[in-house]
Order: sequence, then C-alpha cells, then structure tokens
Amino acid sequence: MHSKTPEVIEMANLIGRSTSSISIRLGNFASCDPYHQNRGVKGMVGGIKQCQPIWDEFFTNQGELIFLSESILAEKENLTIESKFDELLFDLRNLKGETKIREVKTRVNQNVFRQIVVANYSVKCAISGIDLPELLFASHIIPWSKNEEERLNPENGICLSALYDKAFDKGLIGINEKYKILISEKLRKRKDEDYYAKYFESLENKLISLPQRYLPKKEFLQYHLDTIFNLKS
Repeated sequence: MHSKTPEVIEMANLIGRSTSSISIRLGNFASCDPYHQNRGVKGMVGGIKQCQPIWDEFFTNQGELIFLSESILAEKENLTIESKFDELLFDLRNLKGETKIREVKTRVNQNVFRQIVVANYSVKCAISGIDLPELLFASHIIPWSKNEEERLNPENGICLSALYDKAFDKGLIGINEKYKILISEKLRKRKDEDYYAKYFESLENKLISLPQRYLPKKEFLQYHLDTIFNLKS
C-alpha cells in the first residue's frame, strides 16, 4: 500500500496523520508477516522493532485484533461500536453484561470476516460466479463452532452464493485438495430432478474460482470432507 491508496488516505484523514507515515507503518507491519517476508518485503529496521511486538501479540488472537480495531475506528468516527453496527446488533439491545459483550463481539467479527472473504474472491461466488453482494456468504470450511482458533482465518472461508453456501454447509457438496467440487451421494440420488441438472450436474470435478490471496487451506478442506461431506446428508 502506497501513500495514494484510497484506504491509506482514508485512515490518514481519520487519525490525523500523513499518508506517507501511514504507508511506512503498514510496510513495517507487512515485513512482520511471513507471507510478505517470503515475497521479499522489508520495512525500516527501527519501525519493525516497534511493530513486531504488536504483530506477535495479535497474530494468534485475530478475534481480539478485529474487534479492537473496529472499536477504535468507531471511536475515531465519534460512534459507539453498537451504533456503527446498528443493523447487525439491533436485536441485542435488551441484553446485558457479559452476554451482550460476547454477542456484539461475535457479530462484529463475523461481519468483518465476511468482508475479507468476499473481497478475497473479488465479490463473486467461487462456484457460480454470482456477483451480487446481497447473495454472497463467507462460508466457513471448518464450522465456527468447531474451531475457535481458525474462526476468523480467511483461509477457512470461501465466498459462496446462498444455494451453494447451504449445500456446502450441509455436506451436499465438498471441495477437494485440488479445489475441485465433489457431489454427495444424497445429491446424486436426485439426478433425475430438474434442479439437479440445472444447479449441480455440471459441477462435478469443476475447479472453483480461486481467490486473490488466501487459498482455502487444504487441511481445512480435508476436515470438511472427513466430518461434514456426505455425513450430514
């Protein structure tokens, strides 16, 4: 990200810093990321020393990082986290204490996860190519409830439209380590139905559209095949 990137300009205006200082800071954080290290990204030595402890603190605690970041952004915008995400949280208004805090954090983090995953797939379903955001979901490969550590890992998400999101969640379809689609036995038994020919027949062994950066982790796809695919069907 350079100083003319729209997001850099937006952040600079929000926190009252120069775009160049934001760009340099982001470069220093990027140099702490193993992914960017492998790409040869190098930051400023002094800046890295400041950024590395922060990176280490949050690298394995993405949930806290996301929620804290969104809370700070809301504060900079003179909003509360509840007012910023009012459409997501409107039905939690009567909750109190730890229960409300937990639910607010969960929904905010899920919303950010969705934004990351959908953007990673260029706002298109990886199976159908549908590009209407209102119809797109960030489908977890390992379900949210099964692995707290990987809940917000973008490698644990695939952008799918509503039909294929539900089919994947229920184990009616799967994706193998070569990123090709598998059809469950239960779904195959419906091959004489019109909807099968229309929505599923052509999917067998079809390669999904791959994302810009965060490929679905193969271990996660195998987990889905072993514990969800066919078993729920």
